[in-house]
Amino acid sequence: MGREIFDRKGPRKAWGAMVLAALLILLPGAGLSGCSSAKAQLPGGALKEWTGWLTGGDAGEDRQAGKIGQTEENGQSGETGQSGETGQAGKAGQSGETGQSGKAGQAGETGQAGKTRQSGETGQSGKAGQAAEAGQAEGRAAAAGSQAAGGKEGEARQQEEADRKGGTTGEVFTWNRHFPKGVRLPKAYDYREEGRAPQIGNQGSLGTCWAFASLTALSSSLLPGETAVFSVDHMSMRNNFLLDQDEGGEYTMSMAYLLGWQGPVWESEDPYGDGISPDGLKPRKHVQEIQILPPKDYEAIKEAVYLVGGVQSSLYTSMKDYQSESVYYNRETNSYCYVGSEKPNHDSVIVGWDDGYPKENFNMELEGDGAFICTNSWGEDFGEQGYFYVSYYDTNIGVNNIVYTEVDPVDNYSRMYQSDLCGWIGQIGYGEDEAWFANAFQTEKEERLMAAGFYATDRDTEYEIYVARHLPKSGGDSAEKALKSRILAAKGTLQYAGYYTVPLGEKILLEDGEKFAIIVKIMTPGTVHPVAIEYDAGDGIAQVDLTDGEGYLSYDGSIWENVERTQNCNVCLKAYTRDKDG
Repeated sequence: MGREIFDRKGPRKAWGAMVLAALLILLPGAGLSGCSSAKAQLPGGALKEWTGWLTGGDAGEDRQAGKIGQTEENGQSGETGQSGETGQAGKAGQSGETGQSGKAGQAGETGQAGKTRQSGETGQSGKAGQAAEAGQAEGRAAAAGSQAAGGKEGEARQQEEADRKGGTTGEVFTWNRHFPKGVRLPKAYDYREEGRAPQIGNQGSLGTCWAFASLTALSSSLLPGETAVFSVDHMSMRNNFLLDQDEGGEYTMSMAYLLGWQGPVWESEDPYGDGISPDGLKPRKHVQEIQILPPKDYEAIKEAVYLVGGVQSSLYTSMKDYQSESVYYNRETNSYCYVGSEKPNHDSVIVGWDDGYPKENFNMELEGDGAFICTNSWGEDFGEQGYFYVSYYDTNIGVNNIVYTEVDPVDNYSRMYQSDLCGWIGQIGYGEDEAWFANAFQTEKEERLMAAGFYATDRDTEYEIYVARHLPKSGGDSAEKALKSRILAAKGTLQYAGYYTVPLGEKILLEDGEKFAIIVKIMTPGTVHPVAIEYDAGDGIAQVDLTDGEGYLSYDGSIWENVERTQNCNVCLKAYTRDKDG
């Protein structure tokens, strides 16, 4: 049966031998060089061009979750994620203290391969280490409930707190992730006036705006309670991608690095710009949730800024540094607006807004007033000590929107099992909005299964998480049969696309050396490939490892295929455990 595979070079025809064919696509937003773009499949099967974020830089520090609550069905605090349309089951490796790979399972018919490695406590990309910092997702949830908006919106925070706690419906644990409703947003809001302004960085001549923007957004989510400056060198040099610092990057690279517990590390441990990144550094935070807000949804962006932290977004600019001139930039008012067909090539962080900012402050005639307040990564000599205004009418601002909604201490979990160190590269499915995927892992010791993490590839995703135990070590047909003997551990809905760590209702005690599987049934309205996968797109960028996991894909939860073998990919699905006595 035929299938179409989408990658950065465009669609090509491929033929599979199986009866059920899955569709694979490239993740939106993947692309190299300043204005590069890639084709991706959107809900409803329509093709749309997504712009890449790879190019030279913007300052940023990853934000932290912990400020968004949950609504509905006693949902438990988590973080809101953003859904996309990818997915593919792949072998799951183990990331923990020693770094262990997993074995490959079987999943759908199409897919794309991608080696994945494991990150460990050292936070090194390139290596299949294991992230082992213990802890539990529940602690995160608690932090995420209220918002750091200077003590404002008490009602919203109370609602979040209640929703975050999660609950059971009958005997099924339900965990939903939504932004609180009814938040009253001011007409203007500025982190600089609220004690939430992150440190401004300077990328110099390197193409590291993507890393600066990510880490600026991340650090802003910790403010005002905690001030942190994370290492851009480590993120841009110690990841699983084959790009030099002068070749740019994009937000999915940041997500993969952070969610794989490869970092972040302190700036003081790995200073910027010396061309060196030391071995053996350990992550100083565990990022457990990253949400992707809908394109041009300015209300969602403002809510995220107000309640959580800075929103990483992107622009098109011909400027290279603070000394550059551009017809789109008014140096007297520090205001920027581009209207046209060029794709984004520079990342910045939205840290405020002003609905009444005069349209006359821009170098072109615009329909109305209003601007976002953004940080840049060109030092404090640019704009208002590193800040500038971007018109609401700019073509690209607010199209790609990343917010770091849950950032935990490193003792939240003892261990993470994973096989997708390159993260969400593509998506897979069976031409419908529903699919099943699974990853199998083997424990290192007696430990409690606490949570599972996966991507929602678009809005309003519904999920069910199951656990299968005592899988045969050999895999194959016997493993596929074992996947049918599963117990329902959690279910819920996710408002936005993104990565979510979902706590399980029952903390299952796993035996030493036991092989178990996390199984997810996912339904994302309007998509045709709802499962996120890691695979080698053939562009020489991602270091994908297909030997470190055992992933599966299924149309109905009954017939499974091993994706490493049949689709050359890994599914993006992680498991989090805590030592028995931890």
